Amino acid sequence: MGIAALAGMVSMAAMLVAAPMATAVPRAAESPDPKLSVTDVDLGRPTVAVSGLNRVAVGVTVKAGYNSDDPVDNDTLLNVFLKRTGGIGPVRLMIAGHLKRTAGTLKNGTWTGTVDVPSTANGTFKVYGVMPGFTLDGSDGSMTTETPFDGPSIAVTGVHLPRLGVSVIPKVVPFGSAYQLRAAIWDSATGKPYGSRLPLQVVNDNLCVEYDAGSKLTDTAGILVTSFPASAADSLNCVRVRGKFFDTIGLGFAPLRPGIIGAVPSKTVVPVNTIVPVNGSVAGAPFRCPVILQRLYGASQWRNASQDLVRQSGRFTVLAQPSYRGNNIYRAYFPTCGRYQAGISKSFVIRGT
Repeated sequence: MGIAALAGMVSMAAMLVAAPMATAVPRAAESPDPKLSVTDVDLGRPTVAVSGLNRVAVGVTVKAGYNSDDPVDNDTLLNVFLKRTGGIGPVRLMIAGHLKRTAGTLKNGTWTGTVDVPSTANGTFKVYGVMPGFTLDGSDGSMTTETPFDGPSIAVTGVHLPRLGVSVIPKVVPFGSAYQLRAAIWDSATGKPYGSRLPLQVVNDNLCVEYDAGSKLTDTAGILVTSFPASAADSLNCVRVRGKFFDTIGLGFAPLRPGIIGAVPSKTVVPVNTIVPVNGSVAGAPFRCPVILQRLYGASQWRNASQDLVRQSGRFTVLAQPSYRGNNIYRAYFPTCGRYQAGISKSFVIRGT
């Protein structure tokens, strides 16, 4: 794939993106685990350099105590969280997950493991918390959040960072229609693909943030085309490069939708200057998006007459007020709003008497 083609995908991605997905670790978190006390966290090195899609394992050691007499807790794992404090890489959170106790006792022990650092970290990260648990999404029943700990930092130098782009086929997805996503990954430093088949997760809805959904391989040009059913267009879609416990890079977006609008006046013949409610709906129910009633002046000049916001039901009501005897021509106009494209209703006539 050439640089121009890749640049086109970047432009499309910029138009579709709802939110970057560098890291997503949802938890039903409420408060730190009162059983956990952390006395020290050590990172194996203060700096690391990473290139492309590689990840460098950096050792993490935690000295802590878990105050429990339940034998089940003897195998308690610890997870260490690091947040970005500097730099501009797309990853905002790194996790050293599932550290095992390697010395001492449950109440006074040492846990060790690694954080797999990607090039997309590219900046400075600082340890800010530790959490026990066998999973990171709350599926083990944990309702705790990180126990705060002011820990050390690591400076990450990332080079040849991967970049994601996506195009939707068709560009604007009709309601009730299936569609395809064409995802691409390439070296942001050279503008070229990496030249090998790479694992991408192209998924939607909860799989964008909660689980490891399983990857598919791109071709050697870094391209992966995936089909989605019509229902998927109404949820978050995403492309992920999955790392260990957090994404190396991710891109979330919502497919574009057409602006389909209809409007009908409550009366078609009224005395001049009578206010006439005009009721209508917009497909997809784009809540709180504006709808504008326009009136025709002369042969082709449309002027705004009134406005309303789309309700949760997708309905709206705008007000017409014919100002002269004879045919007053109106239409409802829906301007581009978020992922919904502009649309115009059929024109209609209210005759003033």
